[in-house]
Amino acid sequence: MTKTDNIMYLIVVGAGRIGSRVIELATQDGHEVVVIEKNTDLAELTGSKYDCLIINDDASKMDVLEEAGITKADALITTTNDDSTNLMMMMLGRRYGVPRLLSSVREPDHISLFDELDIDFVESPHRLNGEYLYRTVQRPGIKDFMRLDGGAEIVEIELSEESSLIGLTILEALESEKIADDLIIVAVYRDGELIIPRGNTTFEAGDTVTVLSKEGIGKDIIQTFKTR
Repeated sequence: MTKTDNIMYLIVVGAGRIGSRVIELATQDGHEVVVIEKNTDLAELTGSKYDCLIINDDASKMDVLEEAGITKADALITTTNDDSTNLMMMMLGRRYGVPRLLSSVREPDHISLFDELDIDFVESPHRLNGEYLYRTVQRPGIKDFMRLDGGAEIVEIELSEESSLIGLTILEALESEKIADDLIIVAVYRDGELIIPRGNTTFEAGDTVTVLSKEGIGKDIIQTFKTR
């Protein structure tokens, strides 16, 4: 498969409940996926179900990561049941310069350890599933999301300093068509405070904006909130 701007090279460590959902979605979308799974039975099952490369080995071994193509990976996603293994994988991913690092965390008390590594997205399995991890890889900048019936989505996006929305009111953003009419600003969190959005509410850098889109959140919407 030839790599294009739309095709990602993903390494998924762990093919359990969360990992298998990531693998399913990523292979359906045509991405290049390498799965590292230590359990032989699970590795064989995954290989029989999905169009991906399976490495039945311990992902913490440097030669295994290199065999998986860590140096060209767009993202490393680790979903094992062991936080120490996940943490090690994130450390190795940082060492190899992988652009996107994502991990599940079994114990909420361990999240601070991952935060110290400046991992892009770390969430407790109590709040996420494989789809959350996969969508996070696809759409950097989204802090949280919920899929609704009919394809609608609610997402939280942090407004960057480079966003073209900075300094505009919600009404001005609508009138200038910087945000679409069918996009609803549900809430704005600023400095830990909840702001109920009105037409005269002004966007500021660092705001966490909760957005509802009936058609789902595409890259164009994310770019509006992230860059000019």
